[in-house]
Amino acid sequence: MCYAKLEVFESRIKNHLPGQKNSALNQSGNIVKISPVKATKIARILLPTLLLAAILVSHDLSAAEARDQRDQTLPQVTVTPAIPGVVAEGTPITFIKDGFDGTEGPLAYEDGSVLFTETRANRIVRIAEDGTVSEFLQQSKGANGLALNAQGDIVAVQTQEPQIAVIYPPAHARVLTKGPAEHALNRPNDLVLDKKGGVYFTDPGPANSPHPAFYYLSPNGKLLTLGHDIPRPNGIQLSPDEQTLYVANTYGEYILAYDVAADGSVGKSRNFAKLTGLKTTETGQSSGADGLAVDNLGRLYVASNDGVQIFSPKGEALGSIALPKPPQNLAFAGKDKKTLYVVGRGAVYKISTLTPGFLGRAK
Repeated sequence: MCYAKLEVFESRIKNHLPGQKNSALNQSGNIVKISPVKATKIARILLPTLLLAAILVSHDLSAAEARDQRDQTLPQVTVTPAIPGVVAEGTPITFIKDGFDGTEGPLAYEDGSVLFTETRANRIVRIAEDGTVSEFLQQSKGANGLALNAQGDIVAVQTQEPQIAVIYPPAHARVLTKGPAEHALNRPNDLVLDKKGGVYFTDPGPANSPHPAFYYLSPNGKLLTLGHDIPRPNGIQLSPDEQTLYVANTYGEYILAYDVAADGSVGKSRNFAKLTGLKTTETGQSSGADGLAVDNLGRLYVASNDGVQIFSPKGEALGSIALPKPPQNLAFAGKDKKTLYVVGRGAVYKISTLTPGFLGRAK
């Protein structure tokens, strides 16, 4: 195909002046006759430049067309159903922006903005309350889940070098743990901090990783392995009173709950809330259960295949909010924490809620 194009371009260059075969323009702009051999040489010299220009123009047009098509097909605003105490009927689901590279880890920040991670792009993005999007932090080492400690430091699970670390401000940056002594972490996913400064986090790793587990890192640096009984532990969250730990199992149809002891350890798991939308995938059954959030009255919000599913503190299904793209994580933010930000598949949305997120911690 390349040789065919070469001949076409060569022919067009040799005959590029209408009615003036084997002609060219001299420096004075006059048409002069040139030999066929010389015309061929000129064509072959100019061909690479013309081909490169054609490729670049084609690429730019294709990218622009793709962006235009995406913007036309992705709904800018949809609305919620009525879920008592959660959202009023017809509440807009506001589309903020699409095209991010790996949307995860939303976190309410101190100034009323929300932060989230672009894990594959190796950075953290900030969305102000007015919807302005800006880059917050570069070189995040593949940060995924985020949390704030009592000092206002950002704590993250990092995936490029699997570890839990303080990543901001730079002067406070330090590694908290790289995993248990017997093996390294797979690929940590999410975390939540308790009021004592301890860190609960999940470590599912890629599909079929060894040692999928979830852990508790105590304030004094002791690491407890809480369980290996979840095939794919993902989102993790504490109830407002910190008496219950919730863990999402992406491969299961239940959110699991654990009673929390005074030292941060947990009791046996129990099925807390049954999810809808179970699907069969290449790796088996999946509910898509991912990020978790709690509101100030203890309701649990779950990012899943079916959208955002909401449960009472007793695990009763209250309703769900469908979104244009399946969500991956979510968090309450804004100065009153009555805006639910939802991220997933490169897109970000926000929803006004009737009840604020839990006011006792950032996440």
